[in-house]
Amino acid sequence: MREEAPGDHPSSISGLLEVMDRLAGRLPPEQASLAEFLVTYRRTTVAVDEALRAGLFEDPEWVEQWDIAFAAFYLEALREHLVAAGTPSRPWQLAFAAPPGLPPLLSVLLGMNAHINYDLPQAILAVVTDAQFRDSALMARRLRDHERIDTILAGRVAAEDVQISSRSTRRPIDRTLRPVNRWASKRFLREAREKVWGNTLELWHARTIGEDDYRTRLTELEVLTAAKVTDLLTPGPVLLRLAVSGFGVTLPPRG
Repeated sequence: MREEAPGDHPSSISGLLEVMDRLAGRLPPEQASLAEFLVTYRRTTVAVDEALRAGLFEDPEWVEQWDIAFAAFYLEALREHLVAAGTPSRPWQLAFAAPPGLPPLLSVLLGMNAHINYDLPQAILAVVTDAQFRDSALMARRLRDHERIDTILAGRVAAEDVQISSRSTRRPIDRTLRPVNRWASKRFLREAREKVWGNTLELWHARTIGEDDYRTRLTELEVLTAAKVTDLLTPGPVLLRLAVSGFGVTLPPRG
């Protein structure tokens, strides 16, 4: 792995973790709820780094590049929100504007939805060239590494449940549903990432046609993701609802 001096545009995961730590330290008291997703994301990033060092991936250098590119979308949206410079995408606007008193789990889910459904396809496009998209053997390796992330995320579900539970007030029914909620979390994470791959291919096809087509399709994805973020705020057992209705969004095939 490459090492680097700290910076706002890291080129290694160690640098990315330092940027996350600095941003966490700069959150004003009135924005404290935003730390729920940030610290969860940091722990997941550490887990990805450990998997990279353990040799889990077929192309570790590409996965590291991709992971950094992915995080950059969130970090830039958070900076824009905190300093009121620029306008984050609609899904992030909704996630950042959510009421501060939400349960920690819901705060995390809002950030996850905006980041996975809207940012992740763009991050893949940022680190895969048109020529590489046309290389079926290479893309098969990319897809396998994409799917290996699911293994990491699934492995984090129980630990994250403990972390979030420690900051939540849970009723007896919540404790009874914990195994079901963990199952639901693993299910919707896998489902969302499968849809991400399909959406990435739709965006790539649009990009090969031209910038206008790409921007049109990206706007469609933004609208779909914003609607899903809004749906998360509907009262009720959110994890069970997501296990049924799905966490991901699907760009319809180009007409």
